[in-house]
Amino acid sequence: MSASSTPSIPFDTLVSRLRTAGCVFAEDEARLLLDAAANRTELARLLDRRVSGFPLEQVLGWAEFHGRRISVAPGVFVPRRRTEFLVRQALALGREASTAPVVVDLCCGTGALGAALAAALPLRELHASDSDPAAVRCARDNLAAAGGRVYEGDLYAALPDRLRGRVDILAANVPYVPSEEVALLPPEARDHEPRTALDGGTDGLDVLRRVAAEAPDWLAPGGALLVETGERQAATAVCLLAESGLLPRVRVDEEWEASVVLGLRPDGTGRPGSDERPD
Repeated sequence: MSASSTPSIPFDTLVSRLRTAGCVFAEDEARLLLDAAANRTELARLLDRRVSGFPLEQVLGWAEFHGRRISVAPGVFVPRRRTEFLVRQALALGREASTAPVVVDLCCGTGALGAALAAALPLRELHASDSDPAAVRCARDNLAAAGGRVYEGDLYAALPDRLRGRVDILAANVPYVPSEEVALLPPEARDHEPRTALDGGTDGLDVLRRVAAEAPDWLAPGGALLVETGERQAATAVCLLAESGLLPRVRVDEEWEASVVLGLRPDGTGRPGSDERPD
């Protein structure tokens, strides 16, 4: 079925219901629902889920991320478009490298970061981990074509010990919403995504502290940790990475309101692992 064919539910009716439910891009969403539904019964079911507050990506079963469709299962964190900025920073590092990198997608959710990197770079190895069983199942689906290995567990504890000191790109889209602000998130995130993927503790940086503290043990000489933070948290994140022995720098995309903090492990001579110097 497509938006150009005769709809089983009138297009204007779809748009009206979506608008009433608060969907800002109601026309676009109506077309996507029409394309996704095989018949009227399925269309009605998808529409009911969307107007009841489920994220569009969970309703459709996929999210667009860095030019790819990423499978999104019900109850799993939906990859955000602003996180594509983190992907671009990681790709820049990977393209500077003299050999194919070993990549780890920590707190992987759907595995969107790993999938995007694997699609754009030749990788030596790709690994991912998450503590949420539903996310792990989803990530295994998304990373299977790239040969990615996905592990269930708490941060580094889930990874095979043989990766210690060998990771070139450690991408960690950690939760960074302060606990008291989770209630202020849009209902589709607050009610339908796991709180563990959103809540970063009192100042939003609890998980980042743990990631930064152990990162030097896992990074290869010249390897880099990349994390997304809120803009007001970036300065503290820089301090956390520096305290762990990494050489930090910050990148900001004002259009998407995205902030990425990078921490480079010195290459053994006290220098960053590339010609680029930290901020």
